Amino acid sequence: MSEQHILAIDQGTTSSRAMIFSAVGNCVAMAQQEFKQHYPRDGWVEHDPEEIWVSVVEVCREALGQAYDKGLDVIGIGITNQRETTLVWDRQTGKPLFNAIVWQDRRTTDLCDQLKKEGCEELVSERTGLLLDPYFSATKLRWILDHVDGARARAEAGLLAFGTIDTFLLWRLTGGAVHATDATNASRTMLYNIHTGQWDSDLLELFDIPAVILPDVRDCAADYGLTEKSLFGKRFPIGGIAGDQQAAAIGQACLDPGMIKSTYGTGCFVLLNTGQQAYQSTNRLLTTIAYRIKGETSYAIEGSIFVAGAAIQWLRDGIKLVNTAAEVEGLAGSLDSNRGVYMVPAFTGLGAPHWDPLARGAIFGLTRDTGIAEIARATLESVGYQTYDLMEAMQKDSGTASKALRVDGGMVANNWFLQFLANLLNVPVERPEVTETTALGAAYLAGVQLGLYTSLDDIRNHWKRDALFTPALSLTERDYLLRGWKKAISRVLEEKK
Repeated sequence: MSEQHILAIDQGTTSSRAMIFSAVGNCVAMAQQEFKQHYPRDGWVEHDPEEIWVSVVEVCREALGQAYDKGLDVIGIGITNQRETTLVWDRQTGKPLFNAIVWQDRRTTDLCDQLKKEGCEELVSERTGLLLDPYFSATKLRWILDHVDGARARAEAGLLAFGTIDTFLLWRLTGGAVHATDATNASRTMLYNIHTGQWDSDLLELFDIPAVILPDVRDCAADYGLTEKSLFGKRFPIGGIAGDQQAAAIGQACLDPGMIKSTYGTGCFVLLNTGQQAYQSTNRLLTTIAYRIKGETSYAIEGSIFVAGAAIQWLRDGIKLVNTAAEVEGLAGSLDSNRGVYMVPAFTGLGAPHWDPLARGAIFGLTRDTGIAEIARATLESVGYQTYDLMEAMQKDSGTASKALRVDGGMVANNWFLQFLANLLNVPVERPEVTETTALGAAYLAGVQLGLYTSLDDIRNHWKRDALFTPALSLTERDYLLRGWKKAISRVLEEKK
């Protein structure tokens, strides 16, 4: 068993990664490539699908080469991906009609507002667990069909295919043999009924989407076909797919109702496992599919923050206050307080629980004494404050407070940030030994399909804690910080009115 390995493709918002895992969850090979972000207009975010495809093939080849140099046996592939990002391509040529419209993109705000005014949000929420927001795929897909010459007629004639990133990669990996997605990615399109497990005809009519363009929806662990031999020298079975946040929850072994994880990548995403119950949030959180295995669906409540690690990237690449992301930890720790400086990183609007696509970022409390350290610290703290907002809303929805938070993603290497998070949330924060749990979750799913595990239950004992951060802040200090945050975010929400 320990001699067999799984290749996980982790196609994220800013980079593509390939990681190879042993059966017990150890990473034995890894390759990564960043790719360009395109911002053609204010609030628009796009990716070049061909650049994504090339990056995925290259990192897979590199990781497989590392594994083969060690004499390791790789038996199959799992895929995890940035969710909601939308593509349409030609079924004959496989060529995309337009750039991928990224989940962060806000170009369909007016359409969402129009549908809200027409009273459509209740239908959308009841069927999908989502809110009417540009974040999700449906309005992005409609935009492509409406704005690319001839796209709608070609779609209705069955000449085009729609997919999120997983579907596009699957199509390319299998040489166009498989047009499919999994239940988690389908649940983020705003077209999929999470209760019936079917594409919803009423929603297709609402968004004016032809059904013929949609992929087949399968379990997270399922037969997704074989890769073309020319890509990697042999044909690998693809056995698992899940959207990045659901894959991270699986990688964190959050398999029981009440378990909660938070992933800190480009954005921040908190998932609370609710088991077989699909709770309807009363605090503007999302109800989503956590995973579907052997036809049985587990649900989750999710809160989404659009900007987390992307704020650190902005410090480095946007305003060039730091040379590396790692510098931010030292800068934040060099101060004894935040000195009254608060950042609201609403670069592409605000996600849960505010859902304000028109909000824009701001920094408050600047003085002549404010320097790079204060701005760096405020940036890190903003991610903690946004997490607090999500956790508070989840507690209201579920009626119970969480006992611990499992964290993962690139930002959790920052010990200062995790201690701040524990202080602010007033709960223990657990960092696992393997922090790349998104890729690990995809590997676990493929392992279930390929017989490496009898079920997801087999992975529970593989989870191991690397570090525990316990609250060490007085409630008085905590409340003082939170009052400052609430004032800052209220000013951002008021400013756009």
